[in-house]
Amino acid sequence: MSIRDEPLNDKIWLVTISGRLDQSQTDDLQTLLHNLISGGHHELIVDLAEVSYVNSGGLRCLVTGWREANNLGGQFVLCCLNSRISEVFSTVGFDQVFRIFSTREEAEQQISIT
Repeated sequence: MSIRDEPLNDKIWLVTISGRLDQSQTDDLQTLLHNLISGGHHELIVDLAEVSYVNSGGLRCLVTGWREANNLGGQFVLCCLNSRISEVFSTVGFDQVFRIFSTREEAEQQISIT
């Protein structure tokens, strides 16, 4: 798994994940998300376009980040899920928990107007 992060503007931070998102790979992601959120970046878009696999450990990491951001009044949204990852989210009901957008631009636009 690789992780990239970058500011999209003064308000929104983008985190892009590629590869396998499982418990053996989530420590770095959890640390990054925690550091961003605790550092005042409460508006996060997580791009999953390049994620090929996610399991319960990866899901738990995303939920933890979502919870941290929401507890501080922020937003933690996902975008660009491929059909396989989208099916996992739907199966476990996380499509009802997370705000999920088809494109990065759509996610950025929705965060900007709220």
